[in-house]
Amino acid sequence: MNRPTARDVAELAEVSRAAVSFVFTGRAEGNLSAETQQRIRRAADQLGYRPDEVARSLRRRRSGVIGLLSDEIATSPFAGRLVLGAMEAARERGHQVLLLESRRDPAAEAEAVAELRARRVDGIVYAAMSMRRTPVPFDIDPAHAALANCLPQETGTYASVVPDERAGGRAAVEVLIVAGHRRIALLGGGPGDIAASARGRGFGDGMRAAGLTVRPEWRLRVGWQ
Repeated sequence: MNRPTARDVAELAEVSRAAVSFVFTGRAEGNLSAETQQRIRRAADQLGYRPDEVARSLRRRRSGVIGLLSDEIATSPFAGRLVLGAMEAARERGHQVLLLESRRDPAAEAEAVAELRARRVDGIVYAAMSMRRTPVPFDIDPAHAALANCLPQETGTYASVVPDERAGGRAAVEVLIVAGHRRIALLGGGPGDIAASARGRGFGDGMRAAGLTVRPEWRLRVGWQ
C-alpha cells in the first residue's frame, strides 16, 4: 500500500493542498478556520498521513534532531535521568534526540561527530559521565553545542550545564547539623577533581555558617572507590 500524501488528505478533506501544508507547517492560524483545520486533521488521521520529515527538514534547513554524544553515559546506570531529561526537553520543542557514545575511544568519537554532522543535526549536547575539564572535538561548533556535566579545557568556548557541587556540599553539611551532629568529616575525591573541590568549598561554607571549626585532619581525599 502506498504511503498517503498531502494530496490525498486534501481530496478527502475537500480543501486545497496548500491548506494541508498550512496545517502541518504551523501556518494555519489566520489562514484557515478552526473547522477547516479540524477537518484536515481528521482526514489525515483517517488516512494515517504523516508529513515527510526529510523533505520538511530540507525546506526549513533544520533536521528536528539534537545529537547527544557522550563518553560512557549510555552504558552507565547513573545517567538515565540526564538522557531522559534531554529527550523530554527536545520533544517539548518538536525535536528528537539521537544518542551516540564514544566509550572514550578517540576514533569512535570522531566517527560519531562525523555522523552527526552528516545528518545535519540542529545541535549537539556533549556529555561526560564524570565532572571534568575535557577537550571538545574541534569540529563541534560552539554556536550549536552545549556541554553537560563537563567543562571545556579552554574556558569561555562552550556553554556548559553542570551541577552546583558547592551548594551540594553545603547542603550535605546542613543535613548533618540539623540532625544534631557537630564533629563532621569530609571524604572526597582526589586532587584535581573539579566536583570534589567544589563540594569541599561547600563543606567549608556550611561549617563556617554554623560556627563550627573545620579540622584539617578530618578532610580526607580518598577517591571515589
